[in-house]
Amino acid sequence: MDDIVAEFFRRTILKIPMTEMMTILKAWDFLSESQLQAVNFRQRKESLAQDLVLLCQEKRARLQDAALLDIIYTQFHRHQKVWDAFQMSKGAGGDTDLFDMEQFKSSFKKILQRALKNVTVSFRDAEENAVWIRIAWGTQYRKPNQYKPTYVVYYSQAPYAFISSSQLKSNLPLLGQALTIASKHHQIVKMDLRSRYLDSLKAIVFKQYNQNFETHNSSIPLQERSLGLDIHMDSRIIHENRIEKERVQGVTREIFGDYPQPRLEFAQYKLETKFRSDLNGGILADREEPLRCLVKFSSPHLLEALKSLAPAGIADAPLSPLLTCIPSKGMNYFKIRDK
Repeated sequence: MDDIVAEFFRRTILKIPMTEMMTILKAWDFLSESQLQAVNFRQRKESLAQDLVLLCQEKRARLQDAALLDIIYTQFHRHQKVWDAFQMSKGAGGDTDLFDMEQFKSSFKKILQRALKNVTVSFRDAEENAVWIRIAWGTQYRKPNQYKPTYVVYYSQAPYAFISSSQLKSNLPLLGQALTIASKHHQIVKMDLRSRYLDSLKAIVFKQYNQNFETHNSSIPLQERSLGLDIHMDSRIIHENRIEKERVQGVTREIFGDYPQPRLEFAQYKLETKFRSDLNGGILADREEPLRCLVKFSSPHLLEALKSLAPAGIADAPLSPLLTCIPSKGMNYFKIRDK
């Protein structure tokens, strides 16, 4: 194991929280149970990392072993990345082929290595027929940068992949080509859907809303925590508003359901429209270019926040379809133009 790989191990170990160190190392399954038991996990993290690197050197660890450890760390901390959803499709009349995961991995790796001399590709199988792919990009003259990899999560039983955002935008077409060919699809399209919460993205594209998602810190629905309307309110007011309150709750339930919402942090709307006015003339009326406006809604849990608006009396029910269609359309980027 050379110094470059040893440093990669050291940096990867240092970013693992101490509370998760043993769990991640066991999931990695490279060091034996007896080796782990011999390590002093109560010492300073820098010293611990050095001891673990020495053990890896004794076992002649390779670059791929370090890459696998980094994949496992990223799986534990997937919310630290921003994920984009991609959809693949077959050509007209395309056959449904039996999927072979090993063949997919081999084909994917060969496509990237043929196109780019210096690239490191690593895989780790996951639940639900998914595979995590880690790509460290280099150039024709530079070794792969192991500290700025791109991650792909591909589900073999569905035409979807989720790719972590990367500063290396120029490699995205090649990555899309490798995914398309290796999975035997015809084309790949970036969806207008992005979030830090990979499980929520998966639930939206797979239409699996009725499940539990990571919420703030309470089992109480957000709209109930936002209200507290009945605690100190005059009973006569409660009686007068009961029918309207029941209507609002019914409409909200019909639109959002009774289950927790997938977790998204924002929805963005770009508006392009011609200026319209009943008054003749004016600078804007003569403008040929459309007026452009961008509106962005942000929240730690946007869909739950939207769900709470009408019951809290902040907005009328039902909300605009542009806000409520996010899960059904699988989008949180919208472009609104004149028809």
